[in-house]
Amino acid sequence: MKIVEQIKQPIAYEMELFEQKFQLSMSSKVALLNRITHYIVNRKGKQMRPMFVFLVAKMVSEGEVSERTYRGASVIELIHTATLVHDDVVDDSNRRRGFFSVNALWKNKIAVLIGDYLLSKGLLLSIDNNDFDLLKIISIAVREMSEGELLQIEKARKLDITEAVYYEIIRQKTATLIAACCSLGAASVKPESQHVDTMRKFGELIGMAFQIKDDLFDYGETQIGKPTGIDIKEQKMTLPLIYTLNNASKKDKRWLINSIKNHNKDTKRVKEVIAFVKASSGLDYAVTKMKAFQKEALRLLQTYPNSDYKNALELMVNYVIDRKK
Repeated sequence: MKIVEQIKQPIAYEMELFEQKFQLSMSSKVALLNRITHYIVNRKGKQMRPMFVFLVAKMVSEGEVSERTYRGASVIELIHTATLVHDDVVDDSNRRRGFFSVNALWKNKIAVLIGDYLLSKGLLLSIDNNDFDLLKIISIAVREMSEGELLQIEKARKLDITEAVYYEIIRQKTATLIAACCSLGAASVKPESQHVDTMRKFGELIGMAFQIKDDLFDYGETQIGKPTGIDIKEQKMTLPLIYTLNNASKKDKRWLINSIKNHNKDTKRVKEVIAFVKASSGLDYAVTKMKAFQKEALRLLQTYPNSDYKNALELMVNYVIDRKK
């Protein structure tokens, strides 16, 4: 059995019901809108976000979920999908998970409007049911994701990112959404309990480990959907590179910065940078940091009694580190 299927097993019923509710939450009287949202729903990925919501909810409540849990999972997915549709417009990207993006098929104007529509549907789903605590969790996540992206853009121009700033960028850009899923799962069944904050922290730690793993793919030999060296070509400062820059001699540092700024389209030069980062223990350092986040996440889980949901979350934490793409 595939690991993702194994993780999904204790919440298989909830996930099936969630898919029906999620489709309903997108519906509109406008035929064009329904056609596009149908296209989006049928190209879903692994559905990690709703899985986090349901597993956490069931773990902290010892097996119970409520209508609020379903709504929370739908709101997260609606708002996350909205940000992805907008991201593809911003990045001028024609593909998403191997399929054409919304902007590739229906152009930018429609894609932006679809993103706005999904965002408003998410907000209304919470407001109509007085789920203001859940809405707050999600709204903070969206704010932080935007700030993280802008902070990265601001810093990428200068290539002077410290490790502390890097952690702040990935915390906001990537970890905050997983943190929102986990705290929302807890809040949906145990509002205003200490579980909400513990699970937010848990999700944040997984998100940090997840992003560092993504950084490491940039230096891998295997093709995983994004070409090796793409982060260097896009002048993205990742942990292996930051560590290498901070520990290089002045001469090597000059060469690295010059390579990234002025020769990032030169395949041979990018390969040389990758080789230099590997030789400077940049990857080993990033792996050590990633495992520290993983260990801390698992430690937080140990405070909960044993259950199938807790086991599935442990599997999820390990999958984030061991995944091949």
